[in-house]
Amino acid sequence: MTPFRPNRARGLALMIGAGLCWSTGGLLVRSAETTEGWEIVFWRSLFMVVSLTMTLLVWHRGRTATKFAAVGRWGVLTGCFLALTFFFYILSITRTTVANTLVIMSLAPLIAAFMGWIVLRERIPGRTWAAMAAALAGMILMFADSLNGDGAIGMLIALGVPLAFTANVMALRRNSGHIDMVPTVVIAGLISMALALPFAWPLTASVRDITVLAVMGVVQLGLGCMLMTLAARHLRAAEIGLLSLLETTLGPVWVWLWIGERPSDWALIGGLVVVGALALDALFGLVRERRTAVAD
Repeated sequence: MTPFRPNRARGLALMIGAGLCWSTGGLLVRSAETTEGWEIVFWRSLFMVVSLTMTLLVWHRGRTATKFAAVGRWGVLTGCFLALTFFFYILSITRTTVANTLVIMSLAPLIAAFMGWIVLRERIPGRTWAAMAAALAGMILMFADSLNGDGAIGMLIALGVPLAFTANVMALRRNSGHIDMVPTVVIAGLISMALALPFAWPLTASVRDITVLAVMGVVQLGLGCMLMTLAARHLRAAEIGLLSLLETTLGPVWVWLWIGERPSDWALIGGLVVVGALALDALFGLVRERRTAVAD
């Protein structure tokens, strides 16, 4: 069997795609008329499960059941962690502002880097630490004028997102080199559906809301999580956490472009700092990887 070799360029492309998908979450939640978090979780998980199951059936055909069985106990655990991020995100964003939720979520790269260093013994290059520091400064600039004490419960719930996200990344990094972990996203959807339905019943979403939540399930959640799961085969935990900041940075931009809620000047400057830090870290990493390949 040919040994698996990480491809950093592919991992970066996959993770950037994941961040772009995730960044539409705030806009889509605000576009729905319902504010019942449990029902939002149920519908978007349902559409995610359907779309990803169909995708896996096309990819693997008769081997789909085998792929699910191959993830084993770690796959179920990974699915549980990912399902927790679904709940924490929706329940937070329906109890506080989008900005408050996203600024708490921006802790993800720091937590992921630290846990990757402690648990997986992954060395973190100095440039990545510098990029995370710059990105954190940019996040502070973005949300300094919007972060407030309103919705304290929602903000406390939001803290669960980076914690569960990091746990999910740790489990993925431990197994993704030799096992296809995409089925764990479907497992996460099934878990969240089962837990949300009793609290969401009776379902009251309108046809319009179901359409919005279908887009959330297929694109924002399903495609985003699938791309992140594939990226975990090629990137360190710190890099995955760092690139996840695209969601936090671009989320307010989509709200500005589509709804007209213009970010402040400080928010725009902070966003440029974050994107610049991500771009430089990715560029320097690719250059070093290419030089290493040439030397070999």
